[in-house]
Amino acid sequence: MRYLDLNCDLGESYGAFRMGEDERVLEFVTSANVACGMHAGDPVVMRRTVRMCRETGVAVGAHPGYPDLWGFGRRPLPLTPDEVAAFVLAQVGALEAVARSEGVGLQHVKPHGALYNVAARERAVAEAIAEAVRSAWPEAILVVLSGSESERAARAAGLRVAREAFCDRGYLRDGSLLPRDRPGAVLTDLHEVASRAVRLAYGEPIPTADGGEVVVQADTLCIHGDTPGAAQLAAAVRAALEEAHVRVQPMAAWL
Repeated sequence: MRYLDLNCDLGESYGAFRMGEDERVLEFVTSANVACGMHAGDPVVMRRTVRMCRETGVAVGAHPGYPDLWGFGRRPLPLTPDEVAAFVLAQVGALEAVARSEGVGLQHVKPHGALYNVAARERAVAEAIAEAVRSAWPEAILVVLSGSESERAARAAGLRVAREAFCDRGYLRDGSLLPRDRPGAVLTDLHEVASRAVRLAYGEPIPTADGGEVVVQADTLCIHGDTPGAAQLAAAVRAALEEAHVRVQPMAAWL
């Protein structure tokens, strides 16, 4: 039996601004990456999202990003590794406190957006994130882009690691994600996304935007909460995985 976690970035609304279909998505995923207020989210949304996770049995993780609400955390900022570590500590600490107040433990940490992508290729940033998590939450799982500098830094720090793949994003042959400003970067066709999810779950090659194929080893698959039709995608992916005899469970239950 193949085990796999299915995660989604959630809690990205703030104030009067609403994003995503969190309530519906939570019916199908097993782990939630909850925005921590600096790229998206706010304290009220964080608390509401954690409560929904508790009620639906979805595991909670922190989703820290660059402090950039205007750019939704998808623009790299010129922060030093020490500054990155400080911002990660502050954001994860805030979410962990909210979760504790709701009787929920912190399962994992997953950097968001540009911070995730920069850490995937820059070892100093990857090490800053890994050390921040190790120093404050050594039992937490660090979610990383499979085969990246983030994975190597997390393993070197002695952390539990969940290798992540994206069934709703385009890839390049080197295993990196296709930049969001390129055609085919975000996938929304239900059949395509569900089919890719099954191939990723079993370590089979998927086609890349630059005309090749890539094999991505994955412990958890991500669906972006802001992808159009995220709830439908999550439902299709969950059904396809279960039909393919993949047992979908929170990563901490088996990793």
